[in-house]
Amino acid sequence: MGVNEQQTMGNKKPSQNWDDVRYFLAVARAGTLSAAAKQLGTEHTTVARHIQALEDELSSRLFHKSNSGYGLTDAGERLLAGAEGIESAYVSAKAAASSEGQPIVGTVRIGTPDGFGSVFLAPRLQLLTDRHPELEIEILTTTRPFSLLKREVDIAIAHSSPEQMRVVSRRLTDHSTYVYASRAYLNEAAPIAAREDLKKHPFIGFVEELLFPPDIGFSDVIGVEPRIRSTNVLAQLHATLSGSGLCVLPTFVASSYPMLVPVLPEQVSFMRSYHLHIHEDHRKAAHVREVAAFIVAEVERSHSLFHEPTARPVASPEDMHQNQRL
Repeated sequence: MGVNEQQTMGNKKPSQNWDDVRYFLAVARAGTLSAAAKQLGTEHTTVARHIQALEDELSSRLFHKSNSGYGLTDAGERLLAGAEGIESAYVSAKAAASSEGQPIVGTVRIGTPDGFGSVFLAPRLQLLTDRHPELEIEILTTTRPFSLLKREVDIAIAHSSPEQMRVVSRRLTDHSTYVYASRAYLNEAAPIAAREDLKKHPFIGFVEELLFPPDIGFSDVIGVEPRIRSTNVLAQLHATLSGSGLCVLPTFVASSYPMLVPVLPEQVSFMRSYHLHIHEDHRKAAHVREVAAFIVAEVERSHSLFHEPTARPVASPEDMHQNQRL
């Protein structure tokens, strides 16, 4: 930023400067005026007005406008780093001003895989919100990664370690996955005594090309092509419950459904990890800290859910024959 631009910004009220910068960051991250307006809870015309005011103030065009949205110009790219610095300072100062012992207030947005968010986390949140009546929680569930740098979420739960800068991370837990089927399906289907038998049965699984990270899919390892595919674990779960076939599911998902049975758990199982990520600017924010600590505590308290298949495995024909003799 040049001397003239700094002098111009110095003549403007600080609150107005920050407001324009805040709108600039929203457009830079969202890519369109309407998406930025939705994030900020305002009208797209208001967003456009702030962007125009900032461009007039700096005497620089900050965005290229096209049919696909708004892209940063060279001047916009140069401003972005400084704007994020201003934002970081604001967030840190706001967090530091929150004294201990004050009520936990605010909204925390959590980005998480749908299985963890919907099956494990959501049913436990009442404990947290009862404890802090002024705390609000938003859960975003999707297979794509969330950007903490773009402030898409405050807390990200992911299968992988962070690839972004200025992110504080910790491993939440490893978790086991097994092949499951409904008892009704197994009662009618061909026996499954060995791993090779799995190929004789229809599978339910992911849309592989839409997976992130790609190694959370299991069809290649097992050697099957899912007949029913979804990016959503809950869709896979309900297809399995209906008797549509076999499915690889996390133990903490399957454990809530006693009609699901692990198939060949001693022969076929997988281990994956969950990591919790927070932007370093939010480390001192009491409401974000509180939610992160709650998630960690609940995971630790429920350790067995993430590792042990809770239903009795399906018996092989040899086991059934031996039991009959006994």
